[in-house]
Amino acid sequence: MNSKTEKTHRQSKKSIVVFSLASFLNDFGSDIIYPIWPVFVTALPGVNMTVLGLIDGLGEAIVSISQAGSGYLSDRLKKRKIFIWTGYFFGAMSRMGYAFSTIWQHLVPFRVLDRAGKMRGAPRDAIVADLSTDENRGRNFGLLRTMDNLGAVCGILTSLFLSGYLGWSYTNMFLLASFPSLIGVLLILLFIKDRKTKEIYKGLSFKDLTFNFKLFLLLSAIFALGSFSYSFLLVYAREAGFAVSFVPVLYLIFTAMASLTALSFGKLADRVGRRFVLILAYLLWGLMCVGFIYSSEYLGIIFLFVVYGLYRGAFEPVQKTFVSELSPIEHRASLLGAFQMTVGLCALPASLIAGLLWDTFGGRAPFYFSLGLTSLTVVLMLFLREKTK
Repeated sequence: MNSKTEKTHRQSKKSIVVFSLASFLNDFGSDIIYPIWPVFVTALPGVNMTVLGLIDGLGEAIVSISQAGSGYLSDRLKKRKIFIWTGYFFGAMSRMGYAFSTIWQHLVPFRVLDRAGKMRGAPRDAIVADLSTDENRGRNFGLLRTMDNLGAVCGILTSLFLSGYLGWSYTNMFLLASFPSLIGVLLILLFIKDRKTKEIYKGLSFKDLTFNFKLFLLLSAIFALGSFSYSFLLVYAREAGFAVSFVPVLYLIFTAMASLTALSFGKLADRVGRRFVLILAYLLWGLMCVGFIYSSEYLGIIFLFVVYGLYRGAFEPVQKTFVSELSPIEHRASLLGAFQMTVGLCALPASLIAGLLWDTFGGRAPFYFSLGLTSLTVVLMLFLREKTK
């Protein structure tokens, strides 16, 4: 390895480490409040499961739009960094807004701001994909998810300590949660540089997309229509008899499991292929749905949160790896953003449909609906070809 190549390699590793630390800090802050989020929202006046589904689904739809917009602009303007640090800043500001919300309608604009902060995703993922090779791309995305989830674990433990032992109010916890993301802003501003390139953006049209990308977009959208937010799992557990104080522990269980397994699943995808690990992730989600349909015992529900954590550990890093490799490099941020927009726009009806099914037919109905869509997704996945190394 010559000196120039070695320097580039060191810079790449440094950038991955900085992104990982920023991800850790942001999720540390957000997960101080996310374990108590469903309990906080449903305790507000006039909130039922449909309203909760609307708020969560709206948030995921905004994630999609923001990632698509930032991905396109990032390629068009040849800039990545500004979208990344601005995204962290939006997340911090939204938590300050939650602190002073007293009715659910107040949450909507701050939820929009919070999820708009996900504009950082496509530009950051494009940088990570560009800094990686086919041999370590799954590992690098797995490392990011590991640090995300490790930050979440620390945030959950902090949440349990502050609310359970110190009796902190929601207001104080939301305010505290904003500071780690502000530190993440500083890390990006100080240590990340935009890549120097003659040309990143080129015109993009639907005909430029390969059959594999279109098929993966279709099956991912179908799956997203049934993959409602984690809030439904926590409320299901609470209605099954778990104490409100134990609900954050369930959140901790699946987040810790995702943290412990994301890097391993990423490495596994590098060795045996992306498609195999994605199919495994869909099967884990399906197993979880079956479990929630038939299980109401405490130990069974706890085990299902472990399965949910395994699903997240397998699904999140490998999906991004797959999309980045199906995308031409000159369109990488645009297509990562467009992909996130498509699946995220499906998340609004997903959580809303889940809420309506819950309120109309009972808590098991969303799981039946999701199980059907997951089965169709697995069948379509069998026709997908991944990139040949």
